[in-house]
Amino acid sequence: MEIAENAALVVVDVQQGFEEEAYWGPRDNPEADRNIARLLDAWQPSGRPVVFVRHDSLTPDSPLREGYPGNAFKGYVEERRGRGPGPELFLTKSVNSAFYGTPDLDAWLREAGVRQIVVAGIQTNMCAETTARMGGNLGYEVLFALDATHTFDAVGPWGWRLSARELARATAVTLHGGGFASVVRTEDLVASVA
Repeated sequence: MEIAENAALVVVDVQQGFEEEAYWGPRDNPEADRNIARLLDAWQPSGRPVVFVRHDSLTPDSPLREGYPGNAFKGYVEERRGRGPGPELFLTKSVNSAFYGTPDLDAWLREAGVRQIVVAGIQTNMCAETTARMGGNLGYEVLFALDATHTFDAVGPWGWRLSARELARATAVTLHGGGFASVVRTEDLVASVA
């Protein structure tokens, strides 16, 4: 796997509010946080750009709403902000895609000459997937670190239920099979950056 010298790691919505199991329900991939930390620990010393994305929910009871403790980044992410020698961007959003945040992610990446992004974070099939899809549509080479994401069980129309694991697999198939992104593992990304 070839990782560009200026490939940007986009860390999506790794916020404390996602720890509130009573709100979100059962989740998959207990290794996600460890893998996100591993990516940050590989990316930052390499001098490559890192983007920290925070979701400021407009839903009044959301654990991710502004002014609520759950809106903050998880501790291991917050303590890594500002630690690398490379460029860093902090952006906020209230929709699924990090490309619809403030400041403008696409403009920041283009100004820096970035053509390759790595997406990690929460939730696999929501904000992480939407960011990856949009990145692909905008012409970026997107690498989706599936094992550095997690999601929650969900109910859809007609009472259809999918487990978090099924949703993550569907995301992987859609992104990879649809040509939006290459679905990869943290281990391979870390080895390629080292």
